[in-house]
Amino acid sequence: MAKKIVEGNNAEGTMQVRVKAFFKEFAIVFGAFLVLNSFVLASFEVPTGSMENEIMTGDFLLVNKFIFGGTTLKTIPFTSVRIPSFKLPALWKVERGDVIVFVFPGMREEVEPAEFAYYLKRCMAVAGDTLKVINRVVYINGKPAPVPRNMKFNTSFVKPPGYADPRIFPKGAPFNEDNYGPVVIPRKGDVIPLNPNTYDAWEIFVKREGHAAERRGDKILIDGKEQTSYTVQRNYVFGMGDNRDNSLDSRFWGFIPEEAVVGTPLIVYWSWDPDIALYDISNKISSVRMSRFGSLVH
Repeated sequence: MAKKIVEGNNAEGTMQVRVKAFFKEFAIVFGAFLVLNSFVLASFEVPTGSMENEIMTGDFLLVNKFIFGGTTLKTIPFTSVRIPSFKLPALWKVERGDVIVFVFPGMREEVEPAEFAYYLKRCMAVAGDTLKVINRVVYINGKPAPVPRNMKFNTSFVKPPGYADPRIFPKGAPFNEDNYGPVVIPRKGDVIPLNPNTYDAWEIFVKREGHAAERRGDKILIDGKEQTSYTVQRNYVFGMGDNRDNSLDSRFWGFIPEEAVVGTPLIVYWSWDPDIALYDISNKISSVRMSRFGSLVH
Protein backbone atom coordinates (compact mmCIF):
# COMPACT_ATOMS: atom_id res chain seq x y z
CA MET A 1 0.00 0.00 0.00
CA ALA A 2 2.85 2.34 0.81
CA LYS A 3 4.32 1.65 -2.60
CA LYS A 4 1.07 2.58 -4.26
CA ILE A 5 0.92 5.84 -2.33
CA VAL A 6 4.46 6.71 -3.33
CA GLU A 7 3.77 5.92 -6.97
CA GLY A 8 0.59 7.96 -6.80
CA ASN A 9 2.48 10.93 -5.38
CA ASN A 10 5.15 10.66 -8.05
CA ALA A 11 2.54 10.57 -10.82
CA GLU A 12 0.72 13.54 -9.33
CA GLY A 13 3.98 15.43 -8.96
CA THR A 14 4.96 14.64 -12.55
CA MET A 15 1.58 15.87 -13.78
CA GLN A 16 1.95 19.11 -11.82
CA VAL A 17 5.40 19.66 -13.30
CA ARG A 18 4.03 19.08 -16.82
CA VAL A 19 1.11 21.44 -16.23
CA LYS A 20 3.42 24.12 -14.84
CA ALA A 21 5.80 23.65 -17.78
CA PHE A 22 2.90 23.90 -20.23
CA PHE A 23 1.59 27.15 -18.75
CA LYS A 24 5.10 28.57 -18.53
CA GLU A 25 5.73 27.84 -22.22
CA PHE A 26 2.29 29.18 -23.10
CA ALA A 27 2.98 32.38 -21.16
CA ILE A 28 6.31 32.85 -22.96
CA VAL A 29 4.79 32.25 -26.40
CA PHE A 30 1.74 34.42 -25.66
CA GLY A 31 3.95 37.16 -24.23
CA ALA A 32 6.17 37.07 -27.31
CA PHE A 33 3.07 37.23 -29.50
CA LEU A 34 1.76 40.28 -27.62
CA VAL A 35 5.11 42.05 -27.94
CA LEU A 36 5.34 41.33 -31.67
CA ASN A 37 1.67 42.21 -32.24
CA SER A 38 1.97 45.44 -30.25
CA PHE A 39 5.30 46.79 -31.40
CA VAL A 40 6.48 45.03 -34.58
CA LEU A 41 3.94 43.28 -36.84
CA ALA A 42 0.19 42.87 -36.66
CA SER A 43 -2.49 41.30 -38.80
CA PHE A 44 -5.46 43.31 -40.06
CA GLU A 45 -8.48 42.29 -42.10
CA VAL A 46 -9.80 44.84 -44.62
CA PRO A 47 -13.58 45.28 -44.20
CA THR A 48 -14.34 47.90 -46.89
CA GLY A 49 -13.41 48.72 -50.46
CA SER A 50 -12.21 52.30 -49.97
CA MET A 51 -8.65 51.38 -51.06
CA GLU A 52 -9.55 49.19 -54.04
CA ASN A 53 -7.84 48.13 -56.22
CA GLU A 54 -4.64 48.57 -54.23
CA ILE A 55 -6.15 46.69 -51.29
CA MET A 56 -9.28 44.58 -51.69
CA THR A 57 -12.15 43.91 -49.34
CA GLY A 58 -11.35 40.61 -47.62
CA ASP A 59 -7.57 41.02 -47.81
CA PHE A 60 -5.59 40.12 -44.71
CA LEU A 61 -2.55 42.36 -44.25
CA LEU A 62 0.68 42.21 -42.32
CA VAL A 63 1.18 45.71 -40.93
CA ASN A 64 4.52 47.17 -39.90
CA LYS A 65 3.85 48.87 -36.54
CA PHE A 66 7.49 49.38 -35.63
CA ILE A 67 8.10 52.13 -38.19
CA PHE A 68 5.65 54.63 -36.68
CA GLY A 69 6.10 53.54 -33.05
CA GLY A 70 4.37 50.41 -31.78
CA THR A 71 1.64 50.61 -29.16
CA THR A 72 0.40 48.34 -26.44
CA LEU A 73 -3.09 46.89 -26.79
CA LYS A 74 -5.72 49.60 -27.08
CA THR A 75 -8.67 47.30 -26.39
CA ILE A 76 -9.34 44.15 -24.39
CA PRO A 77 -8.67 41.27 -26.82
CA PHE A 78 -11.74 40.20 -28.84
CA THR A 79 -13.72 43.24 -27.65
CA SER A 80 -13.98 46.96 -28.44
CA VAL A 81 -13.51 47.98 -24.80
CA ARG A 82 -10.79 50.65 -24.62
CA ILE A 83 -7.91 50.28 -22.15
CA PRO A 84 -4.98 52.61 -21.36
CA SER A 85 -2.05 52.19 -23.72
CA PHE A 86 1.30 53.75 -24.54
CA LYS A 87 3.23 54.24 -27.75
CA LEU A 88 6.93 53.97 -28.50
CA PRO A 89 8.69 56.82 -30.30
CA ALA A 90 8.34 56.61 -34.09
CA LEU A 91 11.40 55.84 -36.21
CA TRP A 92 10.21 58.42 -38.72
CA LYS A 93 7.16 60.47 -39.53
CA VAL A 94 4.29 59.65 -41.83
CA GLU A 95 5.02 60.85 -45.36
CA ARG A 96 2.77 61.85 -48.24
CA GLY A 97 1.73 58.79 -50.21
CA ASP A 98 2.07 56.33 -47.30
CA VAL A 99 -0.76 53.86 -46.86
CA ILE A 100 -1.58 54.04 -43.16
CA VAL A 101 -3.56 52.11 -40.57
CA PHE A 102 -4.86 54.39 -37.82
CA VAL A 103 -7.30 54.63 -34.96
CA PHE A 104 -10.45 56.21 -36.36
CA PRO A 105 -10.97 59.63 -34.68
CA GLY A 106 -14.76 59.64 -35.12
CA MET A 107 -17.34 61.08 -37.47
CA ARG A 108 -17.38 64.80 -38.17
CA GLU A 109 -19.49 65.72 -35.15
CA GLU A 110 -18.17 63.08 -32.73
CA VAL A 111 -15.57 63.97 -30.12
CA GLU A 112 -14.96 60.23 -29.76
CA PRO A 113 -16.11 57.47 -32.13
CA ALA A 114 -19.17 55.48 -31.17
CA GLU A 115 -17.06 52.31 -31.48
CA PHE A 116 -13.32 51.74 -31.54
CA ALA A 117 -12.12 50.95 -35.05
CA TYR A 118 -9.03 50.90 -37.23
CA TYR A 119 -9.21 52.62 -40.61
CA LEU A 120 -7.02 52.27 -43.68
CA LYS A 121 -6.33 55.21 -46.03
CA ARG A 122 -3.55 56.86 -48.00
CA CYS A 123 -1.87 59.90 -46.46
CA MET A 124 -2.27 62.69 -49.00
CA ALA A 125 -0.98 65.61 -46.91
CA VAL A 126 0.98 66.11 -43.70
CA ALA A 127 1.05 68.80 -41.01
CA GLY A 128 1.55 72.27 -42.49
CA ASP A 129 0.52 71.30 -46.02
CA THR A 130 -2.25 73.05 -47.93
CA LEU A 131 -4.54 70.59 -49.70
CA LYS A 132 -7.01 71.41 -52.43
CA VAL A 133 -9.05 69.23 -54.80
CA ILE A 134 -9.99 70.78 -58.16
CA ASN A 135 -12.24 68.67 -60.38
CA ARG A 136 -10.97 65.50 -58.65
CA VAL A 137 -7.28 66.40 -59.00
CA VAL A 138 -5.50 66.70 -55.65
CA TYR A 139 -3.08 69.59 -55.21
CA ILE A 140 -0.61 69.81 -52.33
CA ASN A 141 0.97 73.20 -51.74
CA GLY A 142 -0.16 74.30 -55.20
CA LYS A 143 1.28 71.29 -57.09
CA PRO A 144 -0.54 68.19 -58.38
CA ALA A 145 -0.05 65.25 -56.00
CA PRO A 146 1.32 61.94 -57.32
CA VAL A 147 -1.51 59.72 -58.52
CA PRO A 148 -1.68 56.32 -56.76
CA ARG A 149 -1.25 53.47 -59.24
CA ASN A 150 -4.71 52.00 -58.52
CA MET A 151 -6.70 55.16 -57.88
CA LYS A 152 -10.13 55.04 -59.47
CA PHE A 153 -13.52 56.72 -59.72
CA ASN A 154 -16.77 54.80 -60.05
CA THR A 155 -18.76 57.54 -61.77
CA SER A 156 -18.04 60.10 -64.46
CA PHE A 157 -20.12 62.83 -62.82
CA VAL A 158 -18.03 65.53 -61.13
CA LYS A 159 -19.69 67.61 -58.45
CA PRO A 160 -19.15 71.25 -59.46
CA PRO A 161 -17.23 73.90 -57.50
CA GLY A 162 -19.47 75.79 -55.10
CA TYR A 163 -21.80 72.86 -54.53
CA ALA A 164 -21.78 72.34 -50.74
CA ASP A 165 -22.18 68.73 -49.64
CA PRO A 166 -23.81 68.86 -46.17
CA ARG A 167 -21.74 65.82 -45.12
CA ILE A 168 -18.39 67.46 -45.83
CA PHE A 169 -15.70 68.50 -43.34
CA PRO A 170 -15.47 71.02 -41.84
CA LYS A 171 -19.07 71.68 -40.91
CA GLY A 172 -20.52 74.50 -43.01
CA ALA A 173 -17.73 74.49 -45.61
CA PRO A 174 -18.79 75.17 -49.24
CA PHE A 175 -16.94 72.03 -50.45
CA ASN A 176 -17.68 68.63 -51.91
CA GLU A 177 -15.43 65.59 -52.41
CA ASP A 178 -14.60 66.50 -56.04
CA ASN A 179 -13.91 70.18 -55.39
CA TYR A 180 -12.56 70.53 -51.89
CA GLY A 181 -10.60 73.10 -49.96
CA PRO A 182 -8.20 74.68 -49.67
CA VAL A 183 -7.55 73.43 -46.14
CA VAL A 184 -4.31 73.72 -44.15
CA ILE A 185 -3.42 70.52 -42.29
CA PRO A 186 -2.97 71.53 -38.61
CA ARG A 187 0.56 71.54 -37.20
CA LYS A 188 1.59 71.75 -33.57
CA GLY A 189 1.89 75.42 -32.67
CA ASP A 190 -0.45 76.71 -35.38
CA VAL A 191 -2.81 79.42 -34.14
CA ILE A 192 -6.46 79.15 -35.21
CA PRO A 193 -8.66 82.27 -35.01
CA LEU A 194 -11.82 81.67 -32.99
CA ASN A 195 -14.92 83.78 -33.53
CA PRO A 196 -18.63 83.19 -34.20
CA ASN A 197 -17.87 82.57 -37.89
CA THR A 198 -15.18 79.92 -37.31
CA TYR A 199 -16.47 78.23 -34.16
CA ASP A 200 -18.65 75.57 -35.84
CA ALA A 201 -15.74 74.46 -38.04
CA TRP A 202 -13.31 74.05 -35.13
CA GLU A 203 -15.48 73.10 -32.16
CA ILE A 204 -15.00 69.31 -32.44
CA PHE A 205 -11.31 69.69 -33.28
CA VAL A 206 -10.69 71.61 -30.05
CA LYS A 207 -12.71 69.10 -28.04
CA ARG A 208 -10.77 66.18 -29.55
CA GLU A 209 -7.61 67.80 -28.25
CA GLY A 210 -9.04 67.48 -24.77
CA HIS A 211 -10.63 70.86 -24.09
CA ALA A 212 -14.09 72.11 -23.21
CA ALA A 213 -15.43 74.50 -25.84
CA GLU A 214 -18.65 76.48 -26.02
CA ARG A 215 -20.13 79.56 -27.60
CA ARG A 216 -22.03 82.13 -25.59
CA GLY A 217 -23.40 84.75 -27.91
CA ASP A 218 -20.40 86.30 -29.63
CA LYS A 219 -17.97 84.91 -27.05
CA ILE A 220 -15.98 81.70 -27.47
CA LEU A 221 -14.99 79.93 -24.25
CA ILE A 222 -12.20 77.35 -24.05
CA ASP A 223 -12.02 75.59 -20.68
CA GLY A 224 -14.31 78.30 -19.30
CA LYS A 225 -12.15 81.24 -20.42
CA GLU A 226 -12.94 83.61 -23.26
CA GLN A 227 -10.53 83.12 -26.18
CA THR A 228 -10.09 84.63 -29.63
CA SER A 229 -7.68 81.95 -30.84
CA TYR A 230 -6.59 78.37 -30.19
CA THR A 231 -3.06 76.93 -30.42
CA VAL A 232 -2.88 73.44 -31.97
CA GLN A 233 -1.27 70.85 -29.68
CA ARG A 234 -0.58 67.98 -32.12
CA ASN A 235 0.45 67.28 -35.68
CA TYR A 236 -2.13 65.91 -38.11
CA VAL A 237 -2.31 64.21 -41.50
CA PHE A 238 -5.04 64.03 -44.16
CA GLY A 239 -6.16 60.63 -45.46
CA MET A 240 -8.07 59.66 -48.60
CA GLY A 241 -9.04 56.33 -50.13
CA ASP A 242 -7.74 55.32 -53.56
CA ASN A 243 -11.32 54.36 -54.47
CA ARG A 244 -12.27 58.02 -54.40
CA ASP A 245 -16.04 57.73 -54.94
CA ASN A 246 -16.37 55.01 -52.32
CA SER A 247 -14.25 56.34 -49.49
CA LEU A 248 -15.43 57.86 -46.23
CA ASP A 249 -12.26 59.75 -45.40
CA SER A 250 -10.80 63.02 -44.12
CA ARG A 251 -12.93 64.95 -46.59
CA PHE A 252 -15.94 63.90 -44.52
CA TRP A 253 -14.74 63.52 -40.91
CA GLY A 254 -11.54 65.51 -40.56
CA PHE A 255 -7.87 65.31 -39.72
CA ILE A 256 -6.01 62.28 -38.37
CA PRO A 257 -3.73 62.87 -35.36
CA GLU A 258 -0.23 61.75 -36.28
CA GLU A 259 -0.04 59.85 -32.98
CA ALA A 260 -3.14 57.81 -33.98
CA VAL A 261 -1.27 56.21 -36.89
CA VAL A 262 -0.60 52.58 -36.00
CA GLY A 263 1.46 51.38 -38.95
CA THR A 264 1.71 50.79 -42.67
CA PRO A 265 0.66 47.58 -44.47
CA LEU A 266 3.43 45.54 -46.06
CA ILE A 267 1.93 42.54 -47.79
CA VAL A 268 -1.29 40.62 -48.39
CA TYR A 269 -0.94 37.14 -46.86
CA TRP A 270 -4.54 35.93 -47.34
CA SER A 271 -7.62 37.01 -49.24
CA TRP A 272 -11.16 35.75 -49.75
CA ASP A 273 -14.73 36.97 -50.16
CA PRO A 274 -15.82 38.48 -46.81
CA ASP A 275 -19.50 38.34 -47.77
CA ILE A 276 -19.58 34.55 -47.69
CA ALA A 277 -20.30 33.16 -44.23
CA LEU A 278 -17.71 30.92 -42.58
CA TYR A 279 -20.23 28.11 -42.17
CA ASP A 280 -20.56 27.95 -45.96
CA ILE A 281 -17.21 26.21 -46.05
CA SER A 282 -17.10 25.05 -49.67
CA ASN A 283 -18.02 28.43 -51.15
CA LYS A 284 -15.78 30.24 -48.65
CA ILE A 285 -12.78 28.16 -49.64
CA SER A 286 -13.56 28.49 -53.34
CA SER A 287 -13.56 32.29 -52.92
CA VAL A 288 -9.90 32.32 -51.84
CA ARG A 289 -7.95 34.69 -54.11
CA MET A 290 -4.61 32.99 -54.58
CA SER A 291 -3.47 35.76 -56.91
CA ARG A 292 -3.59 38.22 -53.99
CA PHE A 293 -1.19 36.22 -51.81
CA GLY A 294 2.14 38.00 -51.49
CA SER A 295 0.90 41.25 -53.05
CA LEU A 296 2.97 44.20 -51.87
CA VAL A 297 1.13 47.36 -50.83
CA HIS A 298 2.30 50.65 -52.34
